Amino acid sequence: MNHRPLIGINTDFRVSPKTKVTCSLTPSGYYDCLLTANALPVMIPPLIRESELLPILEQLDGVVLTGGDDLDPRKLGMSHHPSVTLISERREIADRLLCKLVQQARIPTLGIGLGMQELNVVSGGGLFVHLPEDMPRSIPHYDPHGGAHRHTVVMQPKTRLEEIYGPGEIRVNSYHHQGVRKLAPNFRVAALAPDGLIEAFEGKDPGWWVVGVQWHPENEGHISLDMQLIESFVQAAASGKCTPALAKVG
Repeated sequence: MNHRPLIGINTDFRVSPKTKVTCSLTPSGYYDCLLTANALPVMIPPLIRESELLPILEQLDGVVLTGGDDLDPRKLGMSHHPSVTLISERREIADRLLCKLVQQARIPTLGIGLGMQELNVVSGGGLFVHLPEDMPRSIPHYDPHGGAHRHTVVMQPKTRLEEIYGPGEIRVNSYHHQGVRKLAPNFRVAALAPDGLIEAFEGKDPGWWVVGVQWHPENEGHISLDMQLIESFVQAAASGKCTPALAKVG
């Protein structure tokens, strides 16, 4: 790969508990795995105006939508739940704008964890607020004590995920209590958990490389299995074949 693609990574927005200073931050796994895949990471602060965000996106070859806490279920017409830990209002506004723009411009996009859920919601999908209650027969998708948890996911036939990982099942890390209830119409299921929960989706439009995964490939120490998805995404971004000019957005 001669061209090292520039990959944007959206950042979280939090208040430091000690200093009370607001900070934008990103776990190092996101940019380390991109560097390993020969891409160059670029941090995207939580910008809430198109006029500020578009000039940045015009320079990028791809975007990673990162994990985090929870979307506000009240904005989806549902009640608040005590299990929900909200992301900041500024991040939710910024992330929704970013999801809209990458879709309009067909920028190669990888949504991870919360990023997957945001892509789906912004595109018209729905959300499980708390899986143990919304899907009582679901398998555990997180360790309530905060420890490591893994389960299998099954690749769906004739999907991009099956091309990347091969047919059958793989084991993934899992620490989420929300999930995709209704898949947006522009996506198709790419992988399922044993309980039927959607663990990955991909775009139907062949002109837009977009994948959303509920697990976190950036957290696995760059083992070959988890780097396959990152490398496929970086290759799509480097090709530049799926990204029309952002000047056409709108």
